[in-house]
Amino acid sequence: MLHRFVFALLLLLPATLLAQSLRFTLRDSVSRQPLVGASVGVPGTGIGGTTDAQGAVQLAPAPAAGTRLRVEALGYKPRILLAPAPGGAPITLLLAPSAAEIDEVVVTATRTNSRIEDQPERVEVLGEEEMQEENGIKPGNIASLLGDIAGTQIQPTSPTTGNADLRIQGLQGQYSQILRDGLPLYGGFAGSFGILSVPPLDLRQIELLKGSNSTLFGGGAIAGLVNLVSKTPTLSKPQFTATLNQTTLNETNLNGFAAQRNQRFGYSVFAGLTRQQDVDVDGDGFVDVPRVRNLTVHPRLFYYPNANSQLAVGYTGTFESRRGGQQQALRDDAETLGGPAYFVNNTSQRHTLDAVYTNDSVGTGRLTLKGAVTNFGRDVQTNTVAFKAYQTTYYTEANYLHELGHNNTLVAGANLNGELLRTADGSATPLLSPYTYQTLGVFAQDNWTPSPRFNLQAGLRYDHHNQYGGFVLPRLAVLWHLTDQLTARLNGGLGYRVPVPYVNALDERDYPQVQPLRGLTAETSQGLNGDLNYERRLGPKTVLNLNQSFFYTRLSTPLILPDGGIVGGPGAASYQPGSGPLTWQNAPAPVVTKGLETYLRLRANETELYLGYVFTYARRLYDAANPNVELAARHKLAAVLVQEFGEHFGGGIEASYTGQQYLSDGTTTPGYPIVAALLRYRTGPWTVVLNAENVFDYRQTRRERVVLPVGGSFRSPIFRELWAPVEGRVVNLSLNWRFGQ
Repeated sequence: MLHRFVFALLLLLPATLLAQSLRFTLRDSVSRQPLVGASVGVPGTGIGGTTDAQGAVQLAPAPAAGTRLRVEALGYKPRILLAPAPGGAPITLLLAPSAAEIDEVVVTATRTNSRIEDQPERVEVLGEEEMQEENGIKPGNIASLLGDIAGTQIQPTSPTTGNADLRIQGLQGQYSQILRDGLPLYGGFAGSFGILSVPPLDLRQIELLKGSNSTLFGGGAIAGLVNLVSKTPTLSKPQFTATLNQTTLNETNLNGFAAQRNQRFGYSVFAGLTRQQDVDVDGDGFVDVPRVRNLTVHPRLFYYPNANSQLAVGYTGTFESRRGGQQQALRDDAETLGGPAYFVNNTSQRHTLDAVYTNDSVGTGRLTLKGAVTNFGRDVQTNTVAFKAYQTTYYTEANYLHELGHNNTLVAGANLNGELLRTADGSATPLLSPYTYQTLGVFAQDNWTPSPRFNLQAGLRYDHHNQYGGFVLPRLAVLWHLTDQLTARLNGGLGYRVPVPYVNALDERDYPQVQPLRGLTAETSQGLNGDLNYERRLGPKTVLNLNQSFFYTRLSTPLILPDGGIVGGPGAASYQPGSGPLTWQNAPAPVVTKGLETYLRLRANETELYLGYVFTYARRLYDAANPNVELAARHKLAAVLVQEFGEHFGGGIEASYTGQQYLSDGTTTPGYPIVAALLRYRTGPWTVVLNAENVFDYRQTRRERVVLPVGGSFRSPIFRELWAPVEGRVVNLSLNWRFGQ
């Protein structure tokens, strides 16, 4: 009888030990590969274990629930967690590689401050390393950096003043929303002057969300959303950086950044000067590179009441003069209305005050309060027209994030934003279409992770606009880890954009011709984006990434100028700017854009290779004669090779091919290549960069004149649509000094 009892006890013993054990599976947070030889244990005791070939480890007997556990592996950041109750399924733990080049990236634009690999929506992030590299190539602004991202395009809109549009997935710049630290304050009358005056040295990272994202921050984000994230000070680690740059096109940049903090207070400050001389590259008498004088300052103060809260208050001031036209008029400082020589002078000032308060200990959740107000003044003078106007923009928001259990996070909030455009007192020419807009919005977003392999994010926003009524904006995004290496994402939502009379693609001479907005409805959109991502770690420092994505956007009741005053109107190719009234209308049929993006990235030791291809099919169904969206390249290829040569030297080469584009009149352009090369030398705190853009000097002006006379006179010329660069080859040499980073 006794031996039967002992035998039964032995049979029950494994099950008892299993119920009283803790089981973990440890994986790499980037590749999802199992970690062999990693450890999980109770600090200061002998309780613990190491992972096997499958990354599994079992603690038996299990430590009491709530016991502090330390998880670590060679080459990875350690983690501290509290032991759960024993028993149950194995718990998967992800460890982040400790190497700086593959640190975890946290995305802020989605409000959850989640790691990029956990986002159900595809987010592309250009991090601090890319900001440092761009600071050595083009320290004056981030325009060219944004154009390097697959599916985006920096489209020049003026051959004399250098203005440019950011186009995403085939749609014009007015359908993209640009934010600074989660505050949408760019666009409208300010046009592209935002991205043309934001230096990379002042940024920690750039976040790009493609497709409809109006649910996140309201109207305007139909094609996509760009969030510019400022640098912040680090505790007990001062940062000081200075950059001097000179180009062969007579541009000089001098930028500086400093940041420092202690337990209670901190600061950061950026100051930058840009001096660009006017250059007539093709010798036709008109400048291809404008004369620019720019001063940007951005100081911020930080207060940390305790370990869980922070208050940041900042000011951004941008002062710029941008002059183009006939070079002789600029050299003679001609500013006479009705003069025989064509010139255009844009003088602008932007003043922004912003504040962000966060507290991570409000009811076990995070409360965020933020707001900003911007006043943008623009004084325009040409030889035929002059006007001055002010745009005041404000945005306020309160949101609260709360974790509803282990796998559910809810964010809810409300925001109020508005915009006021008015003609300045004493303006020589009044703007006929001033406006005052105000929008009140409420939103909620739920992030649910029922399993480590599945993440569902649902959002809903309601906006009420004071002139165009209410908009209900649902959004749904799904992330599914099909295998350890293969991930699928799908994201869809609705968007809207209210009519705004002045967009960046307008010629300055057309602004006084724009008629008041009457009888219009808002543009609405339906968007769908998805991708498959394969990522595999081939060695300790070798990672292969292959991504295939698609996009689709249907833009209903699009706004057009049938008068022809802007690209997209039936008579745009022959329209003379400033010659007659311009009236916005809703088109009777939609614009539809769809396409595919493919890229391969291989990182091996000190080498990185990128190959990308984008196919864009953009159609305006309201124009049967010329249905192709103007200047949306059907095919675009890109290749980048970067190599580090030992401790001091590094280099890279970048090549792209932009395929055939359609113009507004239905004619097509040839495809063209662009090649760039870089050589970098680092020693101690110093970095020297020698960079060449457009090495083979491809220019549109080599194939055709871009400035055409009217009646034999250049007093008020016509400009061709720009489908290729006009500034040609440019070489720059920069010197950068860094301390404490």
